[in-house]
Amino acid sequence: MHFLSSLLENYITNNSENEPTVLTELTRETHLKVIQPRMLTGHFQGRVLSMLSKIISPENILEIGTYTGYSAICLAEGLRKNGKLHTIDVNEELSHIQQKYFEKSGFADKIDAHIGDALDIIPTLEVTFDLVFIDAEKKSYPKYFEAALAKTRPGGIILSDNVLWSGKVVEPLSPKDVTTKILLDYNKGLKDDPRVETVLLPIRDGLTLSRVL
Repeated sequence: MHFLSSLLENYITNNSENEPTVLTELTRETHLKVIQPRMLTGHFQGRVLSMLSKIISPENILEIGTYTGYSAICLAEGLRKNGKLHTIDVNEELSHIQQKYFEKSGFADKIDAHIGDALDIIPTLEVTFDLVFIDAEKKSYPKYFEAALAKTRPGGIILSDNVLWSGKVVEPLSPKDVTTKILLDYNKGLKDDPRVETVLLPIRDGLTLSRVL
């Protein structure tokens, strides 16, 4: 997922906002205790999510895919005073790390963590969202998007992560590579969808920003 040289990546990071200490600590603990730590949002993309959230100033945020809670904390930084972030993950085993760092970040009272299938949970949330971040099972991205779109206000923003899929979207497609095929169709579908306007940003592994019309 590294499309720039390490020198450029370091330069970009060093000339962007500093990573909050609590997120540095969360990164360290995730690498020590959790498999696939590369799934962490990371310093630079985390600051991008924080900045977007602060610009939007959302009252309600939906996150699909919590992992250890890094991106949730970043997104929560832009919430309005009485705002709420709903984050959903299927893995209950990570809850203790999530809650530990939600508390340390000071956003625990603003974050509602749900355990289960997002497609079952989202329809039960009696909330209209201003900002959505999709970062879970890639094969379900089209279904996640439809579920989120039904709950997002006009003018709201839906972010989709990992849409460049380590560059596989521009490589010859293997007939056995179902995930890449789904992401290729997903990316084209967002561009052609008259319900949203979309721009794909080459941030980390690809971040699509879709504005609901």
